[in-house]
Amino acid sequence: MATLTYLDTHVVAWLFAGRTDLLPKTIRQLVEHERLLISPIVELELQYLFELGRTTEAASMVVQTLERQIGLEKCTLPFGQVVTTALGENWTRDPFDRMITAQARIRNSSLLTKDETILTNYENALWA
Repeated sequence: MATLTYLDTHVVAWLFAGRTDLLPKTIRQLVEHERLLISPIVELELQYLFELGRTTEAASMVVQTLERQIGLEKCTLPFGQVVTTALGENWTRDPFDRMITAQARIRNSSLLTKDETILTNYENALWA
């Protein structure tokens, strides 16, 4: 069985846009072989980006498309548990990064991200 691997928001946006060329080869291989999850807050961040005009599709379209195309799943960990864990992610003031990292941390799972701050502070963050 594939292991659980969480995706950061930019990875989801690139996968939706078909921009796998922006992913390092090792990350592309993980995307092809792992069970892929997102924190529900990734969907909210995608909607923010859409509303700001930084992406062209609403978050629901992005997530639903990737659910069909690559089997992307939304994590269903209890919100309270994720918030409790996020309280300890005090290395950032970004609420999206705190929640995304907390969700992966609870399951001790990999998190695919190019975000240098996350890579520095979450031991299971991967980008190369």
